[in-house]
Amino acid sequence: MEVTIPQGTFRGARVGDVLTFKGIPYADAPVGALRFAAPEPPPPHEGVRDATAYGPTVSAPPQRSAVIDALLPDPVRPGFDGLNLNIWTPDTAGSRPVLVWIHGGGFVTGAGSTTAFDGAAFARDGVVVVTINYRLAVEGFLLLPDRVANRGLLDQLAALTWIRDNIAAFGGDPGRVTVAGESAGAMSVLTLLAMPRSAGLIRRAISQSGDGHHVHTAEVASIVTRELGVELGLEPTAESLETVPVEALHQATNAVISRLSAGKDPRFAPFTRLVLQPVIDGDTLPQHPVEAARAGAGSEVDLMLGWNAQEYGLFCAPTGLVDTLTDEALHGTVARLGVDAGAVISAYREQLPDADPAELFVAIQSDWFCRVPSMRYAEARHAAGTPAHVYEFAWQPETFGGRLGACHTLEIPFVFDTLADPWGEGLRGRGAPQSLADTVHSTWVRFVTEGDPGWPVYDDGRRVCRIDIDSVTVTDPDGYRRRVWDGRL
Repeated sequence: MEVTIPQGTFRGARVGDVLTFKGIPYADAPVGALRFAAPEPPPPHEGVRDATAYGPTVSAPPQRSAVIDALLPDPVRPGFDGLNLNIWTPDTAGSRPVLVWIHGGGFVTGAGSTTAFDGAAFARDGVVVVTINYRLAVEGFLLLPDRVANRGLLDQLAALTWIRDNIAAFGGDPGRVTVAGESAGAMSVLTLLAMPRSAGLIRRAISQSGDGHHVHTAEVASIVTRELGVELGLEPTAESLETVPVEALHQATNAVISRLSAGKDPRFAPFTRLVLQPVIDGDTLPQHPVEAARAGAGSEVDLMLGWNAQEYGLFCAPTGLVDTLTDEALHGTVARLGVDAGAVISAYREQLPDADPAELFVAIQSDWFCRVPSMRYAEARHAAGTPAHVYEFAWQPETFGGRLGACHTLEIPFVFDTLADPWGEGLRGRGAPQSLADTVHSTWVRFVTEGDPGWPVYDDGRRVCRIDIDSVTVTDPDGYRRRVWDGRL
């Protein structure tokens, strides 16, 4: 199957009843003078370009732990054309809703070609799926004095612009685009809604285990830039960094991330969140995403957002922290959040009297990192008269002695209906319930298609759909968690 667009002709492949087109450049290769520049349109090509295999991944520093990398491996595909996308479609004729997936990875790792993101099930159900790569780490998110900020977000906007201009040729409707993502991908989604340049590109949005709080001020972002310059022994400008080999830059980036996030130097107290993330620069991102939502930004976009019930179980059970965390260490980790650790821990102990330090760690960190900020974003939307549908993914596997919980990333194969894929199987275990995947996947299809997942919006009643084998809509679930963080987050 061949598709021709102004950029050129691409040859895809048919897999069963689904057509796939992979590795299509949506922007010029980010190398040379374009390495730290805003994305440029892809150059046209002559003849027929093969689009039957995934394209290169955007290079990123190997900052993940070996344990997490083994459970959730990122593909590494060498090459220069890293700003590419992949398409699954039932047919190139017609005009179907489109789901655009932005991968997670803390803004430093990840790839749109991760096998669990295979879009065949969505295509089977009448949705055109696009997964994208974007620049990460220093190339994508370091604030540089001589280049535009938020290059990774601008890559995402370039991909959405390409989709608007070309997806009709692949059977998609450019007026019915849902942009979705998980973790840093979800943070990207909510940040995009605050960016004026996204106007007209997004009809619906889904945020999975992300929020609008993960942004730096320019002042805080400049600390990262300064420290990278110190690590490399040069002036931290794009002009200087262009001379640094990729591997050396990755090593220096890892060193800076470790130093700033270690919690040992009071100068780096702001880095309780991610070290590299979007920046409020007054131009590409004029305003904090939550404040922008409160002011009505993205009001034309239908939104579904949510979290997993035990997000931080991913960083506790598999790493062994579940068996070694002490009360003293718990106090130290909570104090790093810039709050009265004793008061916060006591508030949780009152509600969870039988919880050990590891269970309290998971509850507190999950709420601080994702659950409560997601609620705050939903509340900001409601204040602007623009409601959202909110969910909590609550299914818990039996892996890791039942101590994992509904952890970060666990829902992804249920969303894509890819339980047969080995990615993440070490978390969910073999034999995860296909019936739950059927429910979750069909819910996402319904929202992408209709803008309504099937439960009431989050308003003054704070209604949330708790997704499990038997899903139920609950009112202000675990409201104490929200109240603990009033005035603190």
